[in-house]
Amino acid sequence: MERRKKSSFLFLPSTTILFLLIFIDVHGQTLPIVDEKQVHTYIVHVRRPEGSDDFLGDEDRVTWHKSFLPNTTLDSGEPRLVYSYREVISGFAARLTSDEVRDMESMEGFLYAQQDEELSPRTTYTPNFIGLSQWHGLWVDSFKGQGMIIGVIDSGIVPGHASFLESTVDKPMPPRPQKWKGKCQFKRFCNNKVIGAVSFQAGKSGPPRDPKKEGHGSHCAGIAAGSMVPDADVRGMAKGTASGVAPRAHLAIYQSCTKASCATSDTVKAMEQAIDDGVDVLSISLGRSARPFYKDTMGIAAFSAVSKGLVVCLPAGNSGPDISSIENDEPWAMTVGASSHDRRVKATVKLGNGTELEGQTGYELSTLNSSLPIVFPGFPGQNGTTGCLKDSFDNIDVKGKIVVCYIEKGTFVEMGKNVKAAGGKAMIIANTFREGSTTFSDVHVLPTAHVNDSGLSILFEYMNSDPNPTATITFNGTFFGARPSPTIAYFSSRGPSLINGGILKPDIVGPGVNVLSAFPVKPGPGPKAPPGSYFNFQSGTSMATPHLAGVAALLKCTHKNWSSAAIKSAIMTTADRLDRDLKPIKDDYNGSSDPADLFGLGAGQVNPQAANDPGLVYDIKPFHYIQYLCGLGYSNDNVSIIAGRQIQCDNINKIMPEDLNYPSISVTLDPKTKKNITRQLTNVVDGGTEVYHAVVEEPNGISVDVSPNTLRFSKLDQKRKFTVEFEVTGVPLSKGESAQGQLLWISGKHEVRSPISVTFA
Repeated sequence: MERRKKSSFLFLPSTTILFLLIFIDVHGQTLPIVDEKQVHTYIVHVRRPEGSDDFLGDEDRVTWHKSFLPNTTLDSGEPRLVYSYREVISGFAARLTSDEVRDMESMEGFLYAQQDEELSPRTTYTPNFIGLSQWHGLWVDSFKGQGMIIGVIDSGIVPGHASFLESTVDKPMPPRPQKWKGKCQFKRFCNNKVIGAVSFQAGKSGPPRDPKKEGHGSHCAGIAAGSMVPDADVRGMAKGTASGVAPRAHLAIYQSCTKASCATSDTVKAMEQAIDDGVDVLSISLGRSARPFYKDTMGIAAFSAVSKGLVVCLPAGNSGPDISSIENDEPWAMTVGASSHDRRVKATVKLGNGTELEGQTGYELSTLNSSLPIVFPGFPGQNGTTGCLKDSFDNIDVKGKIVVCYIEKGTFVEMGKNVKAAGGKAMIIANTFREGSTTFSDVHVLPTAHVNDSGLSILFEYMNSDPNPTATITFNGTFFGARPSPTIAYFSSRGPSLINGGILKPDIVGPGVNVLSAFPVKPGPGPKAPPGSYFNFQSGTSMATPHLAGVAALLKCTHKNWSSAAIKSAIMTTADRLDRDLKPIKDDYNGSSDPADLFGLGAGQVNPQAANDPGLVYDIKPFHYIQYLCGLGYSNDNVSIIAGRQIQCDNINKIMPEDLNYPSISVTLDPKTKKNITRQLTNVVDGGTEVYHAVVEEPNGISVDVSPNTLRFSKLDQKRKFTVEFEVTGVPLSKGESAQGQLLWISGKHEVRSPISVTFA
């Protein structure tokens, strides 16, 4: 068959189009046999035809999308079309070869195609740690998120878990709200708490059951909106009442990740379904490397969701502390980094010389009574390699000893299994400078303590001074009040973004270290436990993201007319930059010795109570993002891919990235010139006059002038603009280096804070 070079959709009756499509496939030349080893799923973006508002329905759209394909089925009989997208992108997912995609490029209406890719998945206490109380404040004002719907796109949940049932310690959940348009594909999963449960698996359907070993989806859903569960613990540790951040919000579960895959095409289809269903907030703890926005299909889908009023929360990624490792850096999404909290499950390593090293563990509360020899595979003078991989113990005897392991590949639990298989009796996980002060309370298979980089230095010194080093490990249970707290987790991905034109990312940080939440099975060693409501500790920006989704749901409950940009602004401008001791929040990467910079901290640690009353917000309309995209220098076709409609940048008042009305301020400055940016604030306080004065903490060597420096607001939704002028007054830093400060608008009642980052050109 000769492949068609042109696709022209003329809005003929659907039966006519289908007839023509079938006629061409059947009566054309013989179709070539396709080597299915070369077939991959591609996501294809196409130009929405003029008059697309007049589509007759889903059947016409599907037929139009099929018209781009060489035929409708593979030789195996498997359909080529995987998904026909309606809302989140203008396009479809289909099974194609690279040659077939190249042929498609010359067809009228084709914009861009990319091979489907895998996405990576990136509490008894954390709601309390961020200031939520059952007795007063935002939880009371918002009725704990009652009436809101949080869509969680992940690996599904475990049905019947207490976190996903009506709480026994709270009021009964109300029935699903009238705005809900979705369905429960598998009734066993649903009740008044979980009102939707759908699975997307390459166009096929199956129950959205969370894989038992991973538990990622259950954990994230429990953090966002899990019901209150009394006496929750992890093998006896961290016992208390587990709760999601918005425990009375409804959950809609969309499974796009399975044991086998976590495909972009499935995730984007889940996002489209969530929009149709009427969710208020999307929590998607999945990531992929940063790339231009028109090549980022999940980011494009997020733009569609935000344009329809949803708040979309995405993880910053777990590739820290490398600079510019940030993911999900589009300005319309809330990009969330990970911070620690002050709860520790303590384990103490007592060295043979009496020195004690404080660490963490998830091993059960018992003590390694006897003093055992310490061995460090790969340590100078010893055989083996660091990392406690399967081949780390060649030519080295670890039997009956405490084995020291660096963090390299695999999970900590896998490292412990390797040590145990080699005959090791216990394990010390030791941080290097890179991991700094971030330690984890994973549930191990043998006695284990995880010590920070300072502990490693002391351990090194001891092992160098004693030819026969020994130690014991004591397990001390749960402890609160650790300092400093919070800190930025070493793994949390850092800015600056290399894609978004310099907009500061991450936006915000929230608890993402040793977070307790729902889990499909009983964690740790021992015989298989019966089904039940188990919990586990997990860490990552995946865990921080649903914390912010829960906060967004609470704020949408108390401020129903706020846009997604207003909610993000309220969260960012009220965030904490100081820790529990009122000192600048520190970065675990360098051993918690220096304050975190804005590329790790963003606007700061989320403060839900303050976000409920921000005073002023920086609002952004969806069209402003189009102006921003044109200002990035994208072509008309590239912007059209993101917008889902035809855009002509020459007809738009494009803006530079620094002029997007963002709650943070980030500029690139030539030392020889001045730069001016503009912002607009909106009053969200009803009643009374409030006067704000500008206070600037200037970046080193930079003069910052705000005009006007006083803003007066007297009515709700009143707007005021101001400009900020930047000029180098000191010795400029080298090209690419940055200086940081902040702008505050202060009244007698409110403080509106924007971080400032100036990068030298």
